[in-house]
Amino acid sequence: MIGKRIMKAIQKGLCFVLLWGIFVLAFLHFRDHKFRGLMRSPNDAVNSRLLLEQDVRSDASAGSSSTQHLNILLNLEPTVDKTPKQSEASLIAQIEERFPSLPIVYWNKHKNKPMFYKNDNCAKFPSIYELEFNNIYWQTLHSSNGTFYLYGAYYDVRKLSRIGPAVRILGMLNRIEPKMVTHCQFWFENEKEPVVNKVMEYKYVWYKKWGNYKQGILQPYLITCQIPASHHKKVPASVSIVEKICDVATNNLRVIYNRPSKKKGFGVCVKGLDFIHEDLSVRLVEWIELLGILGADKIFFYELQVHPNVSRVLNYYKSKGRVHVTPLTLPGGQPNLPVFQHLYLTKKVNYKRQNELIPYNDCLYKNLYTYEYIALLDIDEVIMPVKRRTWRELMDDVMVKALKIKNETRASYNVRNVYFLDDLIHSHGWFKDIPRYMHMSQHVYRSKNFTKPNQYVKCFHNPERALTLHNHFPLACLSQGCTSYAVETSDAQLQHYRADCVNSLKKTCTEYRSNSVADTTIWKYKDELIAKTFETLKVLGFFGEIT
Repeated sequence: MIGKRIMKAIQKGLCFVLLWGIFVLAFLHFRDHKFRGLMRSPNDAVNSRLLLEQDVRSDASAGSSSTQHLNILLNLEPTVDKTPKQSEASLIAQIEERFPSLPIVYWNKHKNKPMFYKNDNCAKFPSIYELEFNNIYWQTLHSSNGTFYLYGAYYDVRKLSRIGPAVRILGMLNRIEPKMVTHCQFWFENEKEPVVNKVMEYKYVWYKKWGNYKQGILQPYLITCQIPASHHKKVPASVSIVEKICDVATNNLRVIYNRPSKKKGFGVCVKGLDFIHEDLSVRLVEWIELLGILGADKIFFYELQVHPNVSRVLNYYKSKGRVHVTPLTLPGGQPNLPVFQHLYLTKKVNYKRQNELIPYNDCLYKNLYTYEYIALLDIDEVIMPVKRRTWRELMDDVMVKALKIKNETRASYNVRNVYFLDDLIHSHGWFKDIPRYMHMSQHVYRSKNFTKPNQYVKCFHNPERALTLHNHFPLACLSQGCTSYAVETSDAQLQHYRADCVNSLKKTCTEYRSNSVADTTIWKYKDELIAKTFETLKVLGFFGEIT
């Protein structure tokens, strides 16, 4: 009897433990379900609320909650991009816009045609899928004595060029004074065979006294090929550089020839922007609007990497047709990882300056026939007319004076540099009738002294005369050499807005700071510039919602 009672007690105890375990597991499952619902990401807020509401209702009506819960889950629709698949023509147009030196339209038109020179094994028209690209925008040639990184090709039929119609090719070579024999393969519309001519010249776009003059370092060059007399009236569709005439090229560049029916006045070129962490967007708006008032028809930017707000500003003006933005990389083994590239360009100054010569000269050659004048400016510089209001009025005065001295057009017209340093305003305070975000309009105290003549100047370049450009002056010119007219400081000045002087002037910068004067020349545009800058910033949402 005692044994049976013990067995019954044990069975009751086991049942109690089992029931209690089931209860605990159910409670833990319910609590975990609630917790996971609360811990959903903010992006799932709407769905989380629906599920929690179902959980709450389940306390009252457990029978129907699971069905409702399932229906909600089954009817959810994730938000995905449902843009229709793009056509091949659309893809090709996008590639041409982003990569203008690639002859993709021409290649696509003729890709199924037998285009070759003499026979199947000699100078075949290369497929774009067989070209050798480097860092996205460069094409290569591995020669017997060095590597070419080619960036762009341009048709040159300027009247002052004594060699006749030619194609100029911009690129960088890891050699100084290259002597290897190379050839240009020209491809013309409606001709299945290339026209071949020997490379005429490697023009060095640098001075060896500036440094970096040694083998193995990438050097900027302008490579020239004459077009044979038989084709003087035809514009090549593309060109390749090869070492031997029959080589199948690893590069093929579209020959750029932009020639509108009528020239415009002023184009502005800006080197590769490298402001990955600096938000210069508001200052950039003021600068672009001021250049527009002065008479810049279009500004051509090259972009390495910039802050997202700067991209927003550039895209806005691009949509208005006021700027053009070309993405840019460094060729060869130079770094293109954004932060590392910025550090590299900061520390390797001569490498930086040599690389800058490619976008400067690309901008010149793309616009040889489009503008009367081309200016190379940084976004902290403005060529400011002193007596006149616009660049056109300024240059009308300058041309009269220049022609009196010598009856010929100059290759460039240079304007002297004067510093408007950031800290010169501090002792004078802010001007209350000008928004504080208008950096140039607020900073109207400058150094009394200009930098020396021909030092740190910027120019209006004459595209009919310039062969290669440097930041400050032409390096090589057509016709009678690189003559430059010095614009009088009473007519114009290069207003340079910096926190400090350039490194080479650090010793004399104290003198510039201690001798400052008020210069309100910019205020003749004050009302218009404030209105235009404010409107653009408002449209772009920099002020949030204005009530």
